[in-house]
Amino acid sequence: MGFRLSPEAREAGHRLHAHDTLGSTNTEALAQAQAGEAGPLWIAAHRQSEGRGRRGAAWVSPEGNLAASLLWPVAGIAPEQVATLGFVAGLAMANALDDVAASHASEGTFRLKWPNDVLANGEKLAGILLEAAGKRAVVVGFGVNVLAAPDGLPYAATSLASLGFDADAADLLAALSRRFVEAARIWNKGHGFSSVRQRWLQRAAGIGAPVTVRLPDRTLHGLHDGIDEGGRLIVLAPDGQTHTVTAGEVHFGSAATAA
Repeated sequence: MGFRLSPEAREAGHRLHAHDTLGSTNTEALAQAQAGEAGPLWIAAHRQSEGRGRRGAAWVSPEGNLAASLLWPVAGIAPEQVATLGFVAGLAMANALDDVAASHASEGTFRLKWPNDVLANGEKLAGILLEAAGKRAVVVGFGVNVLAAPDGLPYAATSLASLGFDADAADLLAALSRRFVEAARIWNKGHGFSSVRQRWLQRAAGIGAPVTVRLPDRTLHGLHDGIDEGGRLIVLAPDGQTHTVTAGEVHFGSAATAA
C-alpha cells in the first residue's frame, strides 16, 4: 500500500510528497524549504540511501522501514520553544506505534528516551532528528525500524517485526500524521509545552534509574530525574546536586553503570 496521510492531517493542511527512493528525506525537506516551502509538508520514501541521525551518524533505512520527514512552519516562534518540537514528535511517534500495534501491544511497550528516541524493551526502535530550515521552518525527521533493525550498532536495536507486530510503513505514517496533528495542537506553538511535557514524562524510559551523560568536557553520573520546563534532562548526582543537560549522549541502567 502506498504512503498516505490521515484525514485529520489532510484537514489540518498537511501535504505529502512520496518517493520510491531518496538519499535522505530530511535533505529533500531542507531543499523544499530552500525553494520557499514552509509546510506542513511530509516527505516519505520507500528506500533511503543516505539517512542520518544525531551528530551526523548514519541511519540505515532499508525498504520496508519508515523514513519520513515533516517540514513544519515555525515563523514567529521563539527558538527555545522550537527546540521542544522534538518532544512533540516523540510523543506523536509513541502514540502512533501504539495505534499500529494496538491488537497485541501491552501498556508501556513503547517508551521515550531523552532526547529523541523511542525504545521497545529497552532497545532502540525509532529515532527523531530535528534540523533547522532557516527562520521559517524546521525539519522533523523520523526513522522507524519496521521490518528490520540494522546490525553492528553500538547500542541494542529492534524492529516491529522482530517484536511480533504486523505493521507496515504506510500504516505507520498515516497514524503518525494523525498523532502529530494531535500533539502539535496540544503544544500550541510552544505555549502548551507543559502539557506535552507531562504526557512525555508518562512514557519516559529510565525515570529514577541510573543514568550517565557524556558531555564534550565531562561525564555526568546520577539518577534520571525527568525533564524541566525547557525540555532539558535533569540528573540528580550522588552528592545531591541537580544538573540540567541540554545535549549529550545518554546511557540508562546497566549501560549507565558501565559507561
